[in-house]
Amino acid sequence: MSILAAAILSCAVAAPAQAFHPFQQNYGYVPPKKQKRSSQRAERAPQPLFGMGWDWDRPQNSGRDDEDDDNARSSASEGTLTGGGRPNISAVAPPKVSFPNSYAPGSIVIDTAGRRLYYVLSSTTAYRYPIAVGKQGFAWSGVEKISRKVAWPDWYPPAEMRARKPGLPVHMQGGVRNPLGAMALYLGSTLYRIHGTNDVSSIGTATSSGCIRMTNGNVTHLASIAGVGTTVHVLKRLPAGLARVAKAGSEG
Repeated sequence: MSILAAAILSCAVAAPAQAFHPFQQNYGYVPPKKQKRSSQRAERAPQPLFGMGWDWDRPQNSGRDDEDDDNARSSASEGTLTGGGRPNISAVAPPKVSFPNSYAPGSIVIDTAGRRLYYVLSSTTAYRYPIAVGKQGFAWSGVEKISRKVAWPDWYPPAEMRARKPGLPVHMQGGVRNPLGAMALYLGSTLYRIHGTNDVSSIGTATSSGCIRMTNGNVTHLASIAGVGTTVHVLKRLPAGLARVAKAGSEG
């Protein structure tokens, strides 16, 4: 009998010591029942496809307003889409070309008809970048100044744009799927920007809603030399003589 009592007493002492072992303790916590897969997908916060780095100002869905994965669609139902990863973008310098002009060095001249952007280096030379411009009915001309620069901007399509395209989100985070690309240079207080793109095939065309699109490498280069306050001249077309010289290419 004394042996049985000793055994029971040893179990009573050992049990709590085992229950509160520092590597096994649960302190009375009961894990919830495993959720169904459909429920987990519905509650899971959207995650970017790849994590990298930069930032900017307000998104769209993609260069062609297309959605991507399940996370994007889930987020879209709430009015927000994830923009995907934010890789480091290397600056890509364009060619220097002959550009006899009377603009101040450091200013930008946009040739809408020629679909080229010129960064004036001197009275005789400029960098020449290929661009996409506003489609018919959305092109514009005038003079503005760069008011701010933002990397990997978010996108908030204007209400009138969403009225034309009901599938657009209210907000899209910056990233590789965002149609504003890796960098945006805002023009004054307007809704227009010089920005990158996630649709390189659009460069050289008239397809935007008035913004000036560049490749991500080119807009990164432009942003590195054009500061806030830079004057931007948006022209319908360059004078014929200047257009011929600039088109010819070679550095002056």
